[in-house]
Amino acid sequence: MELPKRAGDNPLAVKLEEGKKYAWCTCGLSENQPFCDGQHKGKGMAPQVFVAEKTETKYLCTCKSTKNGPFCDGSHK
Repeated sequence: MELPKRAGDNPLAVKLEEGKKYAWCTCGLSENQPFCDGQHKGKGMAPQVFVAEKTETKYLCTCKSTKNGPFCDGSHK
């Protein structure tokens, strides 16, 4: 299987909480998109961990083609 796997065709709107740590799925295998659930283990990939700068709704990538992970940059179009 070639990774990353495309997990969706559209970004997901997620309300992030200021100061909270998140792990964005980079492999596309997680069943908890757009977040990591550990499915990458043993496949040579790791989640992208980030801390929310402020409480706000952001669009997180599910196509895994973004150049601005974890945020959608329109690459799915």
